[in-house]
Amino acid sequence: MKNLKYIIGILFVALSMGCEDTDQDTGFADAAEAPQNLFALFTITQDNSGLVTIAPHGEGVTSFEIYYGDGTVEPATLGAGQKTTHTYAEGQYNVRLVGYGINGKSSEVLLPLTVSFIAPENLEINVATVVGNPFKVNVTASADYETYFEVWFGEDSALPPVQFNEGQTASYTYTATGTYTVTVVAYSGGVATSTTTQEITISNPLNLPITFEAGTYNFSNFGNATSTVVANPDPTGANTSTKVAMQVKAAGSETWAGSLLTLDTPITNLATMKYFKMKVWSPAVGTTFLMKIENLANNTINYEVPAVTTVANQWEELTYNFAGANANQTYNNIVIFCNFNIAGTGEAYYFDDIMQTATPGTGGIGFPFTLEQDLDYTWNNFGGAIGSRVANPNPGGINTTGFVAKFTKFAGETWAGVATPMDAPIDFSTMHKVKIKVWSPAANVPIILKFENMNPHVTAQDIERTLNTTVANQWEELTFDFNGIVNANNYQQMVIFFNFGTSGTGESYY
Repeated sequence: MKNLKYIIGILFVALSMGCEDTDQDTGFADAAEAPQNLFALFTITQDNSGLVTIAPHGEGVTSFEIYYGDGTVEPATLGAGQKTTHTYAEGQYNVRLVGYGINGKSSEVLLPLTVSFIAPENLEINVATVVGNPFKVNVTASADYETYFEVWFGEDSALPPVQFNEGQTASYTYTATGTYTVTVVAYSGGVATSTTTQEITISNPLNLPITFEAGTYNFSNFGNATSTVVANPDPTGANTSTKVAMQVKAAGSETWAGSLLTLDTPITNLATMKYFKMKVWSPAVGTTFLMKIENLANNTINYEVPAVTTVANQWEELTYNFAGANANQTYNNIVIFCNFNIAGTGEAYYFDDIMQTATPGTGGIGFPFTLEQDLDYTWNNFGGAIGSRVANPNPGGINTTGFVAKFTKFAGETWAGVATPMDAPIDFSTMHKVKIKVWSPAANVPIILKFENMNPHVTAQDIERTLNTTVANQWEELTFDFNGIVNANNYQQMVIFFNFGTSGTGESYY
């Protein structure tokens, strides 16, 4: 039989080609792989006759052989798309399915078949949405004494049921959100059947940005932290939205306790969209909110970034720089750790509006210019001055923050300085004064603060003010008055000159 099938397959190729071009190469047929993904659908008539219909399927198959597994010697030979019937006594059988390709290569699989004339028992079903497609569900089922299942998905009553066997998956894609009743019926060879149902809720897909305003948010919590969606407890300031996420770290929770959300569409564009922003609310200043992204299949492929709050009992927006993540990987999981590295005491933290962006934007490099977040600050140095972001060398007095800008002035031009561009023009429409905390090794040091348009051809619009320090070796706050500044000039670059008019000696200012 196998040789006959091979001859028939080659003959078919020759006939289909020979009329037009007898010189065509048939090597593609010889190189074809053996058939793959063989399976068969078993259905049975419910009249205690044991009559089973077998419908084989497979990829790359031109013909099938079916060995019934009940002692019948000769197999059934079928072409692609054909079915066969066979009468069984009650019992369990292994049906051997062999698929042949166009070149005679074959694959085979053993498929279990149960023939029973009593009603199926212990029917269990599983209905699960598909990550990456929240409108699609996969249904599997198991039961004792069953031969096959039928499933109705509850959206369109005019649609026929989908038939499947144990070990197979029946899939369906819904057209709209809502709650649906999935019904599965298990059939044996008798008249009686078993039926069970399960409700499935199809909600809007979970993708960025995450606002918590609508849809279902299935948090995976760990370390004795629990996140839920709640009404915004403080709808003021930076966050007036209705709903937010609340994370409670129970007393004695792990220092690494947190919560995970799985996106339906993976993050794949980190090369150009490397920043994440999140609004947070904490009862204390200096709270670390750690954000982590993970590969769905392998959570060891991940990247995490911490950010620290600068205010207490109010909303603020934190920016996370994921430039160091492997942009060639995909990430579906977003993990949030509130008050990371500190054991819980039962306190609550809140987070909202998780989004991805190409630039830090508002809350990133702009006003207020706090330097607390690890962003891509640009230091355009000139004249022998060098700017950088460093840990606060003197965290006391009026400035206890963690990070500051360092300005080192080496021997060179008396007008040496550092220019830092913002992510967007500074809004001077209503506020015209700029306060800066400064630290100088000497008093009476002149400081110039200048604002420039990013267009080099409109330098005539540049505006600057000068103030002198009043103390040495301690922080003080200077207020520069830019009364009369024209907001339409779109000032986006801030330039600072320390000890203007005097050549540097390598001293540092902050």
